[in-house]
Parts: sequence; structure tokens; C-alpha cells
Amino acid sequence: MKIINEMKAIISSKSVNEGYARVAVGAFIAQLDPTLDELADIKTAVSEAVTNCIVHAYDRPDGKIMIQVKLYDNNRAVIIIKDWGKGIEDVKKALEPCFTTSEGEERSGMGFTIMETFMDKLRVTSKPGKGTRVVLEKYISK
Repeated sequence: MKIINEMKAIISSKSVNEGYARVAVGAFIAQLDPTLDELADIKTAVSEAVTNCIVHAYDRPDGKIMIQVKLYDNNRAVIIIKDWGKGIEDVKKALEPCFTTSEGEERSGMGFTIMETFMDKLRVTSKPGKGTRVVLEKYISK
């Protein structure tokens, strides 16, 4: 399939930027004319992925998060959320519902489960000490 448009942004790993990421990706994907439900699903998945970077990837607020969106001529949107933080020791375990590495915080451990539920495809790759890459795919109905 052919890429018809793409965007890339780098944001700081600050909680205030989660809303920006959500809106920016939603606005960009709007050109595929998604339904309101499809758009809400995408925005929720992006929020979860960016929030994971903010909460888990860095011990400091000056880490970077890359957001890339590619739109294809078959009405497919591919969203990549990447950080260069701590990484995930065991991706398979992290993908399990209710798994969290946050101690003493109220975290549900449902981020990846939510992403997987709302998107057509989820891929997570990570290397400890190098960072994590989350790829979200959604086919927009026509």
C-alpha cells in the first residue's frame, strides 16, 4: 500500500503533552474521515501509549517521545509512539492485563490491553536501557 500522508512530532515526556498528542494525532487522522467511534478509539490508544512513556520510560521530565503517523491509500493509519527510556524487561509479561511496574501508585496496568482492544493491531518492541516502540494500526471504515 502507498503512503498518502505522514507526520512526525517529538514532545517532552511531560503529562501536559498527553493531551496535545491525542488531539494532534486525531486531527491528522481526520483526513481519512473516521467515524466518531473510530476517532475516539484512536485517541484513547494514543493517550495510553503516550502516558506509558511519561509514567514508565523516564525518571526525569525531560525525556523525549516521538509520535509518527502514516496514512495509507487503503484507509489504514499506522501510529508509532517511541521513547528512548528505560525499556521493558519482559514485553510478553507487560502485555498481560493488570500488569504494572508502578509501585505505590494507583495504576491499573491496563494500558496495553486498552490499546489492543481499540486498535486493529498492536506491536510492542523494547530493549532495556534503550527504550520502547509501540505501533498501533487502525483501518478506517468507508
